Amino acid sequence: MSAKVINLVLEQGTDFQSTFTIYNDNGTKLNLTGYTGKSLIKKSTYSSTSYPFSLTFPNRIGGQIKVSMAKTDTALIEGGRYLYDVVITSPNDFSTRVVQGSVLVTPGVSI
Repeated sequence: MSAKVINLVLEQGTDFQSTFTIYNDNGTKLNLTGYTGKSLIKKSTYSSTSYPFSLTFPNRIGGQIKVSMAKTDTALIEGGRYLYDVVITSPNDFSTRVVQGSVLVTPGVSI
């Protein structure tokens, strides 16, 4: 399974969330029962500073993963272009990058 590329726009100082559906290679939804995951935003792959998304599974059987970040956390990210990915780990400890892309952080005026 190769990572799906989805680019995001995150508005600084506002609550953010995005839900992804993960599919098997045969087109069926991946059952995420027992999976864990993590997701980070970084300026570059080599950056030591990262901003974690909260990651939840709103519908494990339906293959859904949701990343989110509270407005108090998005307010801390400077405007600009960043990278992110979502990595899931199966119950037998096999990790897979399922989503990746860029994040455009748009600065806020009213934060």
